[in-house]
Amino acid sequence: MKKLLLLVLTVCVSAAIYAQQPFNGLDMNMGNLFRLSDAKTRSISPENPTGEPGKGGITPVDQGTAKNAARELGQGWKVNPFINIEAGKTFTLAEMSGPGAIQHIWMTPTGNWRYAILRIYWDDESTPSVEVPVGDFFGMGWGEYAPLSSLAVCVNPGSAFNCYWAMPFRKKCKITMENINTERMTLYYQVDYTLTQVPEDAGYFHAQFRRNNPVKGAEFTMIDGVKGKGQYVGTYLAWGVNNNGWWGEGEIKFFLDGDRQAPTICGTGTEDYFCGSYNFDNKGHYQEFNTPYTGLHQVIRPDGLYKSQQRFGLYRWHIMDPIRFEKELKVTIQDLGWRSGGRYLPQQSDISSVVFWYQREPHAPFPALPAKNDLEVN
Repeated sequence: MKKLLLLVLTVCVSAAIYAQQPFNGLDMNMGNLFRLSDAKTRSISPENPTGEPGKGGITPVDQGTAKNAARELGQGWKVNPFINIEAGKTFTLAEMSGPGAIQHIWMTPTGNWRYAILRIYWDDESTPSVEVPVGDFFGMGWGEYAPLSSLAVCVNPGSAFNCYWAMPFRKKCKITMENINTERMTLYYQVDYTLTQVPEDAGYFHAQFRRNNPVKGAEFTMIDGVKGKGQYVGTYLAWGVNNNGWWGEGEIKFFLDGDRQAPTICGTGTEDYFCGSYNFDNKGHYQEFNTPYTGLHQVIRPDGLYKSQQRFGLYRWHIMDPIRFEKELKVTIQDLGWRSGGRYLPQQSDISSVVFWYQREPHAPFPALPAKNDLEVN
């Protein structure tokens, strides 16, 4: 009886202590929207490039990108809603001093989405923790709009890119966009963040792009060489098929903390990993789907003229089931289909990936981003 009373008392005291803890405004969900916080909400856009309080919409008319449209209304009337990034140039979209966290990013870039490179740097690091073509970062690796509705990423009509990955930082955050195209691009964007205390155990957000076209040896390495403590939280694949028949028999493998010949986690097939089954087949057709955590949101079918291969966009967010590692991580997926006689076919597909993870800094160096010709969708 005494033990039971002690347990009840401990639970009550713990709950009381928790209830008295100031809410830092992070980890938002429907269950805590009522909680007030001392966190400070800020937002950076072309109309307020510094995010400072009381500094939105103050661009003089003669300096705005929309100065012609606003010429009869004056300052404060949508004078500078977008930026232009010239060919070959890099533009700093946002710089923030912490501690705090990004809670939402919205943007709608023009031009070739493979030729606009998004980079994010934490705490004055010299190499980025995020380095991904902007289309692939938001699940649009094939350069064509497709609806994507999930908890982490939403792409809405028309070509409106949104992400809700929480991105905490302690000292500073810098976000840049490089235009490697030969033409100027236009970008509307907004970065919503909060200034608040960041938990000691908060990892830093990372995202890395890779592409093999074609895959050699029927195995595609999505990530390798990750060093440190962290957790893997998401996969996006743009998969182009160069042969007939079902293409997704390959297994995904997670090599954790010293795994060499065999992984700790081994999937059973590509569509299984993306939480589908039996070739994503619905009455003889690929069936697109969007869910909060996973989807086959894009199927590009041959049109009888220039689109000669089937292409697929798939996402899988490990929000409820992050894959935790203590010191290192490698992830591969097999490029495997079927051939005659019920035999597996090692394929040579065109596969691009973005992997998302959190970890302590510093991070291991990223491999060099592919050259422009090797990024091109062709």
